[in-house]
Formats: sequence, C-alpha cells, structure tokens
Amino acid sequence: MYISPFVALKANVNQIAETYRKAYPKARVLFPGQNDFTPAQRLRLFHEIKNNNWDCIILTHDQFGKIPQSPEIQKEIFQTELDNVDRDLDTLESIGGDVSKKMLKGLEIRKNNLEGKLKSILKDIEEKKDTGINFREMGVDHLFVDESHKYKNLTFTTRHNRVAGLGNTEGSQKALNMLFAVRELQNRFNADLCVTFLSGTPISNSLTEMYLLFKYLRPKEMERQQIENFDGWAAVFARKTTDFEFSVTNEIIAKERFRHFIKVPELALFYNEITDYKTARHINLDKPELYETLVNIKPTPDQTEFIKKLMQFAKTGNGELIGRRRLTPEEDKGRMLIATNYAKKMAADMRLISDAVYSDHPDNKVNTCARKVAEIYKDSLQHKGTQIVFCDIGTPKPGAFNIYDALKQKLTRDLGIPDREITFIHDWTDNKKPELFKKMNRGEIRILLGSTDKAGTGLNVQERVVAMHHLDIPWKPSELEQRNGRGARQGNVIAKMYYDNKVQNYVYAVEQSLDNYKFNLLKNKQTFISQMKNCELNVRTIDEGAIDEKSGMNFSEYIAILSGDTSLLEKSKLEKKIAVMESLKVSHFREAVRNRYQLEDKQNERLSTAKTLDKLTADEKEYKGVLQVDKDGIKVNPIQLTGVASTDSEVIGKHIIGLYQDWKPAVAGEQKEQIGSLYGFSLYIRRQQEAYEENGVFEYRYSNSFYAQRGDEGIKYIFNNGLPNTDNPKLAARHFLNAIDRVESLCEKYTRTLAELDTDIPKLEQLTQKPFIQEAELQQMKTELANLEREIAIKIQENQLKQQQGTDNETEEIGNVPVVVPVNGAAVNHSVPGEIMVVAQQSAERTRNRMRL
Repeated sequence: MYISPFVALKANVNQIAETYRKAYPKARVLFPGQNDFTPAQRLRLFHEIKNNNWDCIILTHDQFGKIPQSPEIQKEIFQTELDNVDRDLDTLESIGGDVSKKMLKGLEIRKNNLEGKLKSILKDIEEKKDTGINFREMGVDHLFVDESHKYKNLTFTTRHNRVAGLGNTEGSQKALNMLFAVRELQNRFNADLCVTFLSGTPISNSLTEMYLLFKYLRPKEMERQQIENFDGWAAVFARKTTDFEFSVTNEIIAKERFRHFIKVPELALFYNEITDYKTARHINLDKPELYETLVNIKPTPDQTEFIKKLMQFAKTGNGELIGRRRLTPEEDKGRMLIATNYAKKMAADMRLISDAVYSDHPDNKVNTCARKVAEIYKDSLQHKGTQIVFCDIGTPKPGAFNIYDALKQKLTRDLGIPDREITFIHDWTDNKKPELFKKMNRGEIRILLGSTDKAGTGLNVQERVVAMHHLDIPWKPSELEQRNGRGARQGNVIAKMYYDNKVQNYVYAVEQSLDNYKFNLLKNKQTFISQMKNCELNVRTIDEGAIDEKSGMNFSEYIAILSGDTSLLEKSKLEKKIAVMESLKVSHFREAVRNRYQLEDKQNERLSTAKTLDKLTADEKEYKGVLQVDKDGIKVNPIQLTGVASTDSEVIGKHIIGLYQDWKPAVAGEQKEQIGSLYGFSLYIRRQQEAYEENGVFEYRYSNSFYAQRGDEGIKYIFNNGLPNTDNPKLAARHFLNAIDRVESLCEKYTRTLAELDTDIPKLEQLTQKPFIQEAELQQMKTELANLEREIAIKIQENQLKQQQGTDNETEEIGNVPVVVPVNGAAVNHSVPGEIMVVAQQSAERTRNRMRL
C-alpha cells in the first residue's frame, strides 16, 4: 500500500478532487471536510488514512498541520538546531573582541528556548504519553505540497542577528510541522527529497529563501558539503556587505545585510538539482501574454503639499505635520517605517490620511483607475470581459473611508456600472468561492476587487479576464507574480479568441511617490529570481538591493524620491564610497609597511638561523664522528669530570648532583666553571641569580645548572633546562650525554625553520611590492563624482538663470507704465515707455551682479 497525501489550499481541494476523478474515474479519493477534522472525528480519520488503500488523499494546509508529529523526530530536529547554536557560540567565542553583547544575548536566548522545548519533548518520550496516532505511524511514503511557499517561514539559526533582511529566525509552527514530516520521510528512506513541493513562486522575495528550500529537501547533501546551518551556507554563497545610509538626523550610518550573492552559477546548478521549473515558454503553454502599462499620475495639489510635510516629518519626527500626535521615543525608532506607510497611503488616496481634511480629487489614483476600468468594461461588453483590481491597503468597511468602497461607488454611481456586476473577494468564504468562480467565468460578475492574500492565489476566474489593475505595488516579486497569474493563465478563452491572446496589466503610480521606486525594485528582483530558476545566470555575483519591508525605506532615498531629485543623494553616496575606498587604500599601504617590517625581521631571522644551523651541523658532524656505542647499540658515556677518577656511573651521578646542590664559584664574579669534557665538548656548571621580594625587602636566591659547548662561540646544549635528576644518580650521570645528543633534533628543527623562511620571504617581498588593486576603481569613482558635481553646479546655474529670466519677463510685460512725477511740488501722471524701465532695471541688476561676483 502506497500512501502519498496531497496538501493543498482549502479553496482548491474540491477542484483538485474533481480533476483527479475526471482523470481516474474509479479512483478512491479521500478529501475530508472541516467537520471531519473536529477533535472527536480526527482520530477516526487518521486510522482511515492508515488502514485503507486510498488512491488519493487530499488535505488542506490547516488539516495537515493538525496531524501530530512523533516526539522522536521533534527531538532530533531541536537537537540539531541546538547544536547549530552551540557551534555559533563557539565561533563567537573564538572571534573574541568583535562580538557584541546583543549578538551573544540573541544566541543565548535562542539556546534557552530550544533547551526548554527539548526538555519538554524528552519528558513526553520518557512518559510515553498516548496522544493517538502520529504522522510516523500513518505509513506515509511521499508527500505532495501545493503552494509550498506558504511554508517558507522556517526556523533557522544564525549569529548574524543584526543583519537586515534575514526575516524571522524563529519561523512559524506551521513550517516547523512541515519540517518534522519531511525529516520523518527522509529518515525512513535514508535519502534526501521524499517530498514534492509545488509552487509558482518558490522564491518569493530573497535568494536567502533558497537556503530554507535546501534545508527542507537536501539535508544530507548540505551536511556533506558542511553547509547545513545558515552561516555555513552564507559563507559559501553570500557576502555580508555594509550599506551606508542617511539616518533621520542626516548622518551617514552603516547597515549590514546579505546583499551580494557570489558563486551564482554554482548556486543555480545546486538549486536546479532539486527543481523542475517550467514556464509557459518551456512547454509552449497556451496562455495569454501580459501587456504591461505603467500609468504615471501627476500628484494632486494636496499630494504635492503633503509630500513636503512627509519630508519634514522624516527629518524631524514631528507627527503633527502629517496629522498625528507627536511620536513617542519608542515610535521614533520606527519613524521611517511610519513615513513609508504614510507615503503609500498618500499615493493611493489622500482621504486615507484623513477623509475629514482631504476630498476626492478628480485626478487621483482611484478616479484614474475607475475611468480605465469603466472604459475596458464598455469595450469588452460584447464578450463580457472581466477585470480584477488588486489593492493591499485596507479592506471594505461600511461607514469608514476605504479604497474598495470608494472605487466601487465611483464605478456604480458615476460611471454607470451595475452594482451586481462588481464584488469584493472579502464577501466570499471558502465554501462560496466555487460559486464566485462560476459567475466570473460566465461573465455575470465582471469586476472583482481583492487583495494579494485573498485573490492572489487559488483564484480560478481566468476564462474572461481582459485586464488587471494594481492600485498599489506589493513588497515582494512573488506577490506581483501571483497577482499577474490570475488573468495570464491557461484557460483564458476570451483573451485568446478576441484580444490577440493578451491581457492588459495596468500598474498605477503617482509621480514623486514611492510607487515607481518599488515597481522598478520588484522588476529587478524578479529578473534575478527568474534567471536563477532557469539556471541562465553567467555572472559570478548579483546585487539584491537594499530595501527593507520591516523598517521601510532609508531616509536619504526617501527624501530624494519624494523631492524628485536624486543627484545630491548619489553625490553623498559616492562621496561615502570614495571615503571608504580611500580608507582601504590607507589600510593597504599600512599593511605594506607592516609587511616590509616583517620582511626585514624574517631576513634577519634567516641570517641568524643559517648561522646557527652551520654551527649545529659542524657540532653534529664532530659528535657523530667520535660517538661510541656498545654491543647492544646503547651510546657509551665516556664522561671525564674534574676531580673524579672513577668511571662508575653511580659515582659520577652523585658528583654531578653534589655540584648542582652545593657548587659556588671559587672566584667572585665568575659565574661559570668547566667541570669536565665529553666527546670533544666542554662541560660547564653556571650559577644564576634571581631577585625576589620578601617582607618588602628585595633578596637574591641562587641556582646552578649545566650545559655543554664545543668552542667558546659554539652552541650551548642543555637538557631538562640544565637540571639533573637528583633522585637517580645513574640518570644524572647521563645528563650531559642527553644534552649533547639533542644536536640532531636541533639540526632538523633549524632546517625546517630555514625552509619556512625561504618560502615566506619571497611572498612578503611580493606583498610589499603589491599595488592597490582598486586604484582604477577609486579613480573612476572620483571622475564620476567630479562629473556629478559639475552636473549639479550646471543645474543650479540653470535654475538661477530661469528665475532671473522670469523676473525680467515680468518687467518687460509692463509696457507703458503710468509714473507719477512731481512737478513744482505737484504730482503729474506721465506714460513712460516700458523699455526705459527695463534698461534701468537691467543696469541696476548688472550692478548687483558685479557686487555679488
């Protein structure tokens, strides 16, 4: 019996079941309803899945999440996560001084949380709680997961907790349950994969989401490559960069993020090992093309005025400028997120800011969109063409202003579209959605208004879609892609038959707002993601951009876009990049100086090492030339000590121990004395003096030690720091022989050192001569900066000239101006030619200009 459940969105379950039955009329299909998943019915259903031979089992995402997972697999995964945290903590400990308290605290908190979860799981295992049947016991062989991107919010561990754009490392319980199930199957079959993920947008916003796909589907391969935790993966495929941004106080601050992806072709190949990605182009799928139009809308006077207030708010944090109370210190931390959200509302409709203060402008976004919808409604009347309007700002709410009701009111009251032909996706529950699909595909409902979340997936209304409209622009490329897929999909009969197989796609953007910026950013990100999916990337690195959904736009870009002039922003950024590059150049030359000093040290060390090695080699040759060994191969010890006639090792050893303990120099000031000879080496005892403090008084203590030396300038050979074995006279007797015998190992050591120095010195010589490799890039940036400064200066001069010409033109239009001239104390009206006044004004202007210059 082969069990492979299909996990799908609730809205699609019935349609999947119907399609399966059409393909396999006699198949046994199980797709439980909501009532079957009540606590009372759930256990019975699990046993039905386990004990019956179903051809197809279809579960919703919510239903699948209610299947209990085995405690053993939970223990394994939590232990793995805990091991990753421990590895990161060890890494931070090795880094030392560069570790912030916040980074360390974040990992310690995560460790405590994981340890708590692990203890709870171990307790359940120990007590063997009877919780009924779990996923392991159901005997599932494979898993199919539709819309798998819903499970992308998977937990992971990283020490880079200050880096922007990584998402929520804690993840969701929904995604964690899916990981439990996937690992269960992978452990059962001792292989990767074991699950099929189905999604049109497996990467929704960032290439870092690829790591989570690998974590689900390729755990063994990632372990083999030693990139199983996020930091290991990022070290290979991503590069942490620092973006310099303006803060709200107009200061340049650093913000870290994983922005650049390296080894991109290799990453794409690794990704394509687990994906079978097919587009309409690949399989010649008969689906309409999107005919995209960016509708640029001039800001209304209210919007123009509010843009200025928004810029002031971003600079000062004064909430009263935009109609709200002053920000609290806590709110001020998210000032740019507030500013970004207000800019989004402002672009959509000023009444979202305040419907009491602002009114309905005929040229705002809602009215522009409504006129376009009505135009297409009438043009497609003959074929009952349908349209979808997307908006993620607000929801329908009677009695309060919102985009949905405002647009519907405009379409019905002013543009004559029947109310019954317009609907909100919010009015249709999951049970009622099949009826909505039928009505739209029949053309009974012709305009649908919805959000990305509710209308972006699982909406099969494509048969008559002729146009789609985007009143706002979502944050993620996947969200725009999901929206576009509602109309540009297989089965659009009307577009194919009557509209050249094209669907109109209108994106509405207010100039000097964030709309165009977000749209271009989405397009760039989508290009990278699509190329990654198709394995069409030849570049080694890509730049993912620097926008952050959680904290909004950075201050400098926000101000530049709203003001409509980004040249000063680019100048500031370029100046900062040059400053960074200049600091790198200084660091390079400092490093070159350090290398030069190191080179000199190495060269001096080589001379000293070579000189010492020559002496050691000569000593070794002399020693081995006279060395004697007995019949057993043991080195003979023919030591000769002054005042000792015996050759007995016991006597010799006791004499050496006595000298060590009691010897004092016979002549004051002489700190050494020759006491014998061995194999051509002179044997010496020396006295060493050491100062110490006792009761506030400095005292001296003395100790003796031994060494052997050949010639006055020879190497001093010592054994055990010159200290004999005082407990065993026979071992003490061989002390000097052991010291001299070290010559061979010392020769080997100095030979290795000399070889290392001969390897290191040429490398250091190259480093000291190495030029600054980014010099050309630095000069290019300086040239760009000079050109940009010249453009800004020209622009300023042009603006001044326009203002001056405007003043001159106003004067020239005066014509014959009546002038009152006093004559003998009486005022008389005269008509003076206008050119006389112009000449006088120009003369005065020239004087002022000269003074200004």
